[in-house]
Amino acid sequence: MTTWLRENRAFLVFLLCFGFFRTAVADWNPVPTGSMRPTIVEGDVVLVNRLAYDLKLPLTDRALARLGEPRRGDIVTFSSPANGTRLIKRVVALPGDVVEMRDEVLFVNHQPARYAGFQQHSEPLAPAVHVPATRAREQLDGHEHTVQFLPSVGARRSFAPVTVPADHVFVLGDNRDNSEDSRYIGTVPRHLLIGRAHHVLVSADITGSWLPRLGRTLSVLQ
Repeated sequence: MTTWLRENRAFLVFLLCFGFFRTAVADWNPVPTGSMRPTIVEGDVVLVNRLAYDLKLPLTDRALARLGEPRRGDIVTFSSPANGTRLIKRVVALPGDVVEMRDEVLFVNHQPARYAGFQQHSEPLAPAVHVPATRAREQLDGHEHTVQFLPSVGARRSFAPVTVPADHVFVLGDNRDNSEDSRYIGTVPRHLLIGRAHHVLVSADITGSWLPRLGRTLSVLQ
């Protein structure tokens, strides 16, 4: 064993450094669901900056230093406060904000988001199952991105005003009627934030042909 360790020490050091890099600095996450469509689609592998908000002890949620603050519009990965599952959603409200939804319209601090550029699409829900979808550009607090609504799907389209607690964020999926987000799991404690997703690294059509989507490679997430 001693001989094997000596002969392979360079490789072992590399593995340790690689593990530290993935658990403390940067990571890549495959996305298996459509809760962030059309911004992120099934089969995207997103790059995540783990130093966007905190420097954490590797393999734990313990923060060693506070490096930045979440902003409205950030796409974040986090451990679900409900069951620990790793999720990816968009931050729509920050500590102290009052957030609510009325018939799909998002309100933050009593100001409604603005919606423009409505387009009709056919959205795949399962193999050979498509439903009508409406996409629009949502504008909130200077940030603009595309969201999607599925009128024929049962979802929580309205909720009463909620004040986001200190060191928490309120997150929603861009695919508003097909997303397990803060409407169902509650606000997300800051210490459960893993990092901010900023690019698609690679992508493959996992719901169909499994061919690579070259047009999505290294695309910027907005």
